[in-house]
Amino acid sequence: MWNPGEILIDDQLIDQLCNLLAASGLTMALTGAGISAGSGIPTFRGLQGLWEKYDIMEYAHIDAFMSNPAKVWQMLTELDATINMAKPNPAHTALAQLEEMGLLRMIVTQNVDNLHQDAGSREVVEFHGNASKFRCLDCRTAHERHQVNLADMPPRCACGGLVKPDVVFFGEAIPWAANVKAFETARRAELILVVGTSAVVAPASEIPVAAKRAGGKVVEINPEPTVLTRGITDLFLQGSAEDVLPMVVERLKANRH
Repeated sequence: MWNPGEILIDDQLIDQLCNLLAASGLTMALTGAGISAGSGIPTFRGLQGLWEKYDIMEYAHIDAFMSNPAKVWQMLTELDATINMAKPNPAHTALAQLEEMGLLRMIVTQNVDNLHQDAGSREVVEFHGNASKFRCLDCRTAHERHQVNLADMPPRCACGGLVKPDVVFFGEAIPWAANVKAFETARRAELILVVGTSAVVAPASEIPVAAKRAGGKVVEINPEPTVLTRGITDLFLQGSAEDVLPMVVERLKANRH
């Protein structure tokens, strides 16, 4: 378990993670808002978090959307503009490189920004959906971002129905296929990387727990300790993902020569 004295990203910790990656037959990653902070997308919690500006129940619950969609779309439009400008950072690129090296099987992300795919990752399970896709709540027609007129609030489908980003609001269920795939993989994983997530929102927070219960190792890469750190984490690397993960990839490549 994590030792509170071991909080520096030194060679020993990097080597330990490299050894775990090299030895693992199946490694997955669980990523959260922290991995995209370096791309300019605000996290949801913390001093600069989105929920400091917008109340969750007023802007992020499905009931709020249904009762006042124009109000919720104020927040969604701001988030859309931010995501549309964002580019993958070195952490996203490093995970894509780990997949290319055969050392990472799958990413389960709580993010809706599509940055893992933009960085080149192929096996990405979007636990909370994708903000670049939209869906009519009446006829269920899927719309690409360019097909939705964000100048009119709230945007509507040709059928007249409300259009909503294809993301999971509070009060909505996780997409069935994403939920099943994430937990089935977690129970088979020999190693799970928990990157940039505070692991407080269920059911995503239960994914590392499922891996641990099945005998997998849990490695956490976060700027600060989380609820996982003293409970189930086997190795804690304290730092930003965009600093830590490229170091790991560089070390692994060096070890292969």
